[in-house]
Amino acid sequence: MEEIKARVLQVLTDGTLDYRQKKHHLAYIAESSQDYPTISEEAKDALDQKIICDLFEGSAPYRPRYVLPDYAYALKNGVEYLELDPPTNFDEAINFLSILYLQVPSITGYSVYLGNIDTLLLDYVGDLSEDEIYRKMKLFWRFIDRSLPDAFVHINIGPVDNVIARTVLRIERELKQVVPNLTLKYDSELTSDELLLEASKTVFEVAKPHVANHKMTASDFKGDYGVVSCYNSLPIGGGSHTLIRLNLKKITDLHKGDIKSFLSDTLKKYCEMTLDVIEARSKYLVETVKYYDTDFLAKEGIISLANFSAMFGFYGLAECVNQLIEKSGREHTYGKNEEANELAHLILETMKKYVDARELPYCEANDGRAFFHSQSGIDIDIDIEETAGARIPIGSEPDIYSHINTVAPHHHLFNGGISDIFHFDETVKRNPTAILDIIKGAFSKGMRMFTFNLSDGEFIRITGYLVRRSDLKEFREEGSRYGSTLFAANSMDNANVDNRVSKRVISNEQVSSKY
Repeated sequence: MEEIKARVLQVLTDGTLDYRQKKHHLAYIAESSQDYPTISEEAKDALDQKIICDLFEGSAPYRPRYVLPDYAYALKNGVEYLELDPPTNFDEAINFLSILYLQVPSITGYSVYLGNIDTLLLDYVGDLSEDEIYRKMKLFWRFIDRSLPDAFVHINIGPVDNVIARTVLRIERELKQVVPNLTLKYDSELTSDELLLEASKTVFEVAKPHVANHKMTASDFKGDYGVVSCYNSLPIGGGSHTLIRLNLKKITDLHKGDIKSFLSDTLKKYCEMTLDVIEARSKYLVETVKYYDTDFLAKEGIISLANFSAMFGFYGLAECVNQLIEKSGREHTYGKNEEANELAHLILETMKKYVDARELPYCEANDGRAFFHSQSGIDIDIDIEETAGARIPIGSEPDIYSHINTVAPHHHLFNGGISDIFHFDETVKRNPTAILDIIKGAFSKGMRMFTFNLSDGEFIRITGYLVRRSDLKEFREEGSRYGSTLFAANSMDNANVDNRVSKRVISNEQVSSKY
């Protein structure tokens, strides 16, 4: 009790936290005072040693980690709990969504998914002019940033070119807000080059949107999907109960045998243990808390338990590969050597088989299996001995073409999402169409998500989310209204995320000839 009181007092007297942030931290302390869902002593020990990490979801999960409401369903049917009738025009639709957004739970305390906004609003455009749409959307965009100040809040656009999608990109370039995070769904048969070029020019200004390989991602889901939080792909009308990640570096530290025994014994053991934690947390949420029986979103059909699963994440692949090869007497490194790259692919394929072999309760959205996810790291990966997900370590990335050819072949494994971040030199602004060739080439190689930014821009991409350099400077002195700025500051200190190798693109001909 004295420890809890001390933690509470620390939050109460923290001058860098605002009122809402303090409430969120206090709620986490209260939740963490409960007993953990029932797991084995060995699994508890693995959690304590950070071999398995529950990403600070708390000891007693009372809401899903990620919720993706079916906003189209809500707009069509209204929301009785909020006394909202179905909207009949553009203003009513925006007002409807603005109210509903504030009621959607997640691990961050804010909705992580605001819908495929262009397809949601197109039916309400009517005879509005482009200028009228722009003025209304600009106010809406400002509302989102000020009301949901968290960089994990995410909106999708595309794949079809339309006036709403273009207006969103225009507003992003003008307002230069951190929120919302943004993904363009790209399909070579549906998305125009003009829209992709507009998106790329927007990245030059605000380091967003991500560009998702729509065909690949859509094929992994029974219905529609959304990209949420950083770059996690999940079913609309559902989401993920929990996300638990496995530290591949740490289990490699514990392993005493050869590569073969690592794959068959050590990796299998800790995958099973991670799945045990996932199962325990999912059952607690469904059976003890009874979230899906009591929340209005579920009662009114805006979400459904049948559209939920859980997420199995991992990180530290690069260190795992390098250590296993070093133990075998060689000095190859992931990202720079074909043997190391092939071992990385083998580890991922083996891990995927273990995840898919385990049937889990309440994971109907993925046929009883967890979604496999390359987890992008968090700010407390303080020693930064572990690289995010399956990425090549920051500062040692090869040229753009080698980089893509290393990581793209395993992107198809990750129905729960994966991303690699590419830094580009400012000179790319003089040749923006080259980016289109690179994105298309990457997707032809099997890449699931393409994320890039400029090396010297005001916006810094931390993992899948953003921070402004100016916000970081202010945070050091007086805090920030964005709750995610704390994570960004720690990641800048611990992970050196601003030190990614900058890529330079000279001409379209050079880009195209590489593929």
